[in-house]
Amino acid sequence: MKHLLAALLMLATGSLFAQSDSAQLRKLAQEILTNSQAYNNLRVLTQEIGGRLAGSPQMYLAEDWGSKALQIAGAHSVWKQACLVPHWVRGGEDKATAITPAGKRKLDVVALGNSLGTDKKGLKAPVLLVHSFDELESKKEQVKGKIVFYNYPFNNTMVRTFEAYGDASKYRGQGPSRAAQYGAVGVIVRSMSHSTDNHPHTGATRYDTNYAKIPAVAIGLRDADWLAAQLGAAAVEVSMQTHGHFLPDKQGHNIIGELKGTEFPNEIITVGGHLDSWDNCEGAHDDGAGCVQTIEVLRAFRSIGYQPKRTIRFVLFANEENGLRGGNKYAEEAKAKGEKHVFALESDAGGFTPRGFGFTMSEEQFQKVSTWRSLIAPYGCSEFSMGGGGADIGPLNRTFKTPLAGLQPDSQRYFDYHHARNDTFEAVNKRELELGAVNMAALIWLVDRYGL
Repeated sequence: MKHLLAALLMLATGSLFAQSDSAQLRKLAQEILTNSQAYNNLRVLTQEIGGRLAGSPQMYLAEDWGSKALQIAGAHSVWKQACLVPHWVRGGEDKATAITPAGKRKLDVVALGNSLGTDKKGLKAPVLLVHSFDELESKKEQVKGKIVFYNYPFNNTMVRTFEAYGDASKYRGQGPSRAAQYGAVGVIVRSMSHSTDNHPHTGATRYDTNYAKIPAVAIGLRDADWLAAQLGAAAVEVSMQTHGHFLPDKQGHNIIGELKGTEFPNEIITVGGHLDSWDNCEGAHDDGAGCVQTIEVLRAFRSIGYQPKRTIRFVLFANEENGLRGGNKYAEEAKAKGEKHVFALESDAGGFTPRGFGFTMSEEQFQKVSTWRSLIAPYGCSEFSMGGGGADIGPLNRTFKTPLAGLQPDSQRYFDYHHARNDTFEAVNKRELELGAVNMAALIWLVDRYGL
């Protein structure tokens, strides 16, 4: 009988805790869904500041904006953490024209980030179509003096679109150097998207220093299909002109706001997104959404009077897009100071309807967070899976084995906008953006309350 009474007491106590937790999360959700400043903050960041490429004047404007926004949201303290960032500039309008037996056609292209431009006269050469690195190897004797066109599409059978991106993005990252190895003079890459429009999508490339650094552009999908069809019928030349180049590194900053913990102030929880974006867009989904959601979590905590047990840092990271200097600096300084980082959450998958969280942590820790699923699921995040986090918080895991999580919104539209000129404020839905902040706040609250 004693064991039965003890079991019933535990069930009753657990039920009371669950009711209390549910009520607290409902209070957080109501605050965000009623009074959120996320959408207006996003409007200012994207439309008044715009693209925020590392080293640009807009980067500094965004840093100042982020500092003020964190102060207004109620951070106990706000500071700028300095880090050197690369300063790549596009340098002008990227152009390409296809020359076929039937005439000329302008192609919609954008230079890949970190790529080096053509000379002032531009580049004109025959195009060699390949669909994979294996095909490049089989045609390596034909590559010299050509512009290699990697026409590798997204795999539409991959329902998780980030898997399709991971599969295709190697052609953007490695493609120029792999082609230069055999004497190519330029590269065209099919944009990393499965959209139906013709917006070209930029993104960083990585040169292998063993080979020449050749100009590289991404091409819109409709033009990619057209160019492939032309090459199937006749030889095609392309003239292209780009202007990309590096200037000396500049000092950028992670922007950090903090709520000091009341019981375990030396245990640090990090939540954030990256403040930089590519220069050819407003960077609304990538990653303005993550930044304003981060600020909104802070604002909501302060508005309901929540006093965290652990110290919570709200971080707007520098230079995720073409260097990861901000995330690396954050982990480096944390190690130098001997800090204890117990959890980190990042939002860098767009401001779409939240679906779940991906976790990088031990199995025991994952089993614990899985018990919170029923508390968070009413707000959208019902899918908890192993494997996730974010580029900016990844260095924390590599340095400290810090448990990580990444907000996982519905991904089906993300690569319609990713790194393209249509990633603008108007592409973000206010309701979806706010629901993402609700789910982030709920997870941070539970980690702070119960630990891992």
